[in-house]
This record gives sequence, structure tokens and C-alpha cells, in this order.
Amino acid sequence: MTGAELTIVLVDDHVLFREGLRQLLTYDTGWTVVGEGADGAEALRLVREHDPDVVLLDVEMPGQPAVRTVEQLRQAAPRTRIVVLTMHDDPHLVQELLSRGASAFLTKTVGRDQLLPAVRAVAHDSDTVLVSVQRSTFVQIGRDEPVPSPLSPREREVLRLLAQACSNARIAELLFITEGTVKRHLTNIYAKLNAVSRVDAILKANSARIL
Repeated sequence: MTGAELTIVLVDDHVLFREGLRQLLTYDTGWTVVGEGADGAEALRLVREHDPDVVLLDVEMPGQPAVRTVEQLRQAAPRTRIVVLTMHDDPHLVQELLSRGASAFLTKTVGRDQLLPAVRAVAHDSDTVLVSVQRSTFVQIGRDEPVPSPLSPREREVLRLLAQACSNARIAELLFITEGTVKRHLTNIYAKLNAVSRVDAILKANSARIL
């Protein structure tokens, strides 16, 4: 990063939104969008290829959960700052993404005068963490005690993908494991949640606030 110049990767599955965001970020700033993607896998590929200063990441995209993508991006490019830009401001999601390495969590209702300073701030100061959400969301962050989960981190990943209607084959592909391993994880999940089906497991995990 030199002076005011920044390199940026945009990841959002809505092309029109990306186009508007690109214009907003590059107009009269000297910043450069070096890559654009539509899911977590493309985000990882682009970040590895370009090593950008900042990646702007949507939460609701096809494929793996955003939490997993954030973890992978932090491992692949520790210096790249991750700015989550989304319509969702659930306090538990905010807390989880920031704890996994995101530098900022902004809702898509922010304007140019809020977005540009936020991107600049996290790019120039690795210790900066920014949150722009509704006041009601902000006051809930960290208020609730963590909910103990009977599931392992891998089992939670499997269950999250299950909740997105992914097949066993798709879960195996996204997590780089075999279908047999997926089935073993599902067996363990059902036993731990006392569930009798996929839908039952998802409902019970949501009810227990562990999904």
C-alpha cells in the first residue's frame, strides 16, 4: 500500500451492486479494484492471487458460510483487511465475524461518506475495528453469555451447510472431506441433538441458539 492508494477485492453475488460499489470506491480516490467474485471460493482465489489491502465481503452468498470464508481469508492473507458489508445486522453474527478476523462490519445502508473512511481506517491501522449497525443491535453485542454447544466446530460447519439445503456431496466438496465423513458427522449431530432428521436437527439447533 502506497500513500492513499489501496487495492481492493469485491465479493458479492449481485453484479449490479458490485458495479455500483466499484464506482463508489474508485471515483476520485486513487483506489483500484483488482478483482471481483460472487462467493467464498472466488474470494479466496482472488485474495491469494492479488494480496489486496482490503476485501469487501457479503454475508449471504452461495456456498460455504461467511464465517468459514473469513477464517480462510485470514489464514491465506493475514495482512488483508476484511470489511463485511451486508443487509444483516444480527448481533451474534456481528460478534462471530469480528471474532474470526473481520476488521469491520457495515450494513449496506451506509453511504459513501461512511464507507470510504471505514475502508481507509481499517486499511491503515490493523488494530482498528469498526461496526456500523442499528443501535438496538449494537447494545446486544456481547450481552448474552456464550451458548455452550455440544457440537464440534466441524459439526457446526456441516450443520450450517445442511441448513442451506446442501446435499452430502456438496458439503463434502465445500469442506474438502469425503461423503462418508459427512455422514459420520451427521450421525454424531443427530445423536448429540437427539434429532431424527435433517430438519429436526436444524430446528433444534436454532432453538438452542447453537447454529
